[in-house]
Amino acid sequence: MEQMLGSFQSDLSSISSEIRTLQEQSVAMNLRLRNRRLVRLQLGQLLEELVVPGAMISTILEAPVTEPEFLEQLQELNGKINSVKEQAFRETVACADVQHVLEKLKIKAVTKIREFILQKIYSFRKPMTNYQIPQNTLLKYRFFYQFLLGNERTVAQELREQYVDTMSKIYLSYFKSYTSRLMKIQYEEVADKDDLMGVEDTAKKGFFSKPQLRCRNTVFTLGNRGSVIGAAELEAPVLVPHAAQRSDTRYPFESLFRSQHYALLDNSCREFLFLSDFFLVTGPSAQELFNSVMGKTLAMFLKHMDTYVSACYDAIAVFLCIHIVLRFRNIMAKRNVPAVERYWDTLLELLWPRFELILELHIQSIQSTDPQRLGYLDTRPHYITRRYAEFSSAIVSINQTFPNEKTNALLGQLQVEVENFVLRVAAEFSSRKEQLIFLINNYDMMLGVLMERAVEESKEVEGFQQLLSARTQEFIEELLSPPFGGMIAFVKEAEALLEKGQLEQLRGEEARVTQLARGFSSTWKSAVEALSQDVMRSFSNFKNGTGIIQGALTQLIQYYHRFHKVLAQPPLRSLPARAELINIHHLMVELKKHKPNF
Repeated sequence: MEQMLGSFQSDLSSISSEIRTLQEQSVAMNLRLRNRRLVRLQLGQLLEELVVPGAMISTILEAPVTEPEFLEQLQELNGKINSVKEQAFRETVACADVQHVLEKLKIKAVTKIREFILQKIYSFRKPMTNYQIPQNTLLKYRFFYQFLLGNERTVAQELREQYVDTMSKIYLSYFKSYTSRLMKIQYEEVADKDDLMGVEDTAKKGFFSKPQLRCRNTVFTLGNRGSVIGAAELEAPVLVPHAAQRSDTRYPFESLFRSQHYALLDNSCREFLFLSDFFLVTGPSAQELFNSVMGKTLAMFLKHMDTYVSACYDAIAVFLCIHIVLRFRNIMAKRNVPAVERYWDTLLELLWPRFELILELHIQSIQSTDPQRLGYLDTRPHYITRRYAEFSSAIVSINQTFPNEKTNALLGQLQVEVENFVLRVAAEFSSRKEQLIFLINNYDMMLGVLMERAVEESKEVEGFQQLLSARTQEFIEELLSPPFGGMIAFVKEAEALLEKGQLEQLRGEEARVTQLARGFSSTWKSAVEALSQDVMRSFSNFKNGTGIIQGALTQLIQYYHRFHKVLAQPPLRSLPARAELINIHHLMVELKKHKPNF
């Protein structure tokens, strides 16, 4: 038994040493396996990167570049070229075996891509080509340019230069032709240096002078011209000149400007996005490339605008162009395309000074207008003030959309000159009454026109409301003076004595008071009737006339009420004439009958 256990123990110890040996062998085998797998993985990866499959060679050599397989194999080839470059840097010997194959494939791929892109660029040059179609095709194969940029920069540069040269000429030719054709559908008669606000209507009526503008006031009125900056028309399709010529349709300059610049905006946005996408440029590089393509066109636009603006006397057209630029600039900002930002700035630097100059010329023309040279004057609104009212309301209504202090300041200067002009003309009338009728008619007309277009809070509206109110009050006093002047003068004298406490001085006025009281009772009806007719004859605006009559009757009631109060004072209280006074409420009822109704 002991012997058997001893042999069993020795067997166990030998098994234990065998297990240890097997474990050591297993660990060594695992280590070798892991090392072999690692080597196999790295070698497999290296072989995959270096080995050039037959399918790649045949596709690159034979397949058309537009086939999806070509693009797929080109991307593979690009990966292998980059891998070989990386391995060659690590001095991998196997690279030498495939480098010449890859080089030949690269040359073949570059040649085919170059031919394809050049063909597309040349297709832009065919007459009547819609160049957006080849551009969209190129965008589908934008990897081609990326491949050239990484592997053959000189070819990439050549293609870029070819594209820039071609598109630069195409845009210049297109916009030059479009601009010249657009200008043929502008109104034939445009404003010139004789169409200033202060120029007399007779200035252009010489025997050999050209015909008047179809409506000279179009220089000063907005009419429906403001719709060009409205939402519906601002981004409407561009004008087609030959269609307009066929239907003999004509347009003001600002409509042509909108069409020309909307075409520019649309093409610039599309071109900038294409350049950034296809030629893989951003920031200043994208701007520089865009300038290479569109620079000549933009320079041509600026030259055209400079020529037009330097001879333009239509301030509303220039101001509308400024507002079109401001809106187009916003549209491009929303589209996140900064391409023509500098162009907009340069354009505004061209337009603003001209607008200011035309306004200054209007101001000077009003300053230098001599009322004595204007011929026969009547008390109705003057044509120069009507021009101002139409013009000012036009500029104010446009300016409200993009407020500008510079414009407000110039309009303020113009308003001051027009106010001075109205006062100069008024001074030509001999009677104060005629002067006031002229001033009220002009202020009322200007206020009416301004309130149609401008907001009621505008400085111009506020200024003329104050002037109109002051002159109307003065006119009412002037109107009441002939029939009721005696009573008004007495009331003012008596109230002054009452303030000083010197009422005793009124004791000697009994006869005057009696005469005034009886005179009013007997003549007030006929006086009020004559006054009403006089007012309605004097004022061109019926509503304004009725307002003045109402104001005059209200003022008359107030004076008569004050007359009652004076006669109720101790020195005059016992006068028999008090019994002849008309009851205030009765007078108010009677006067209401004379109040004009609409």
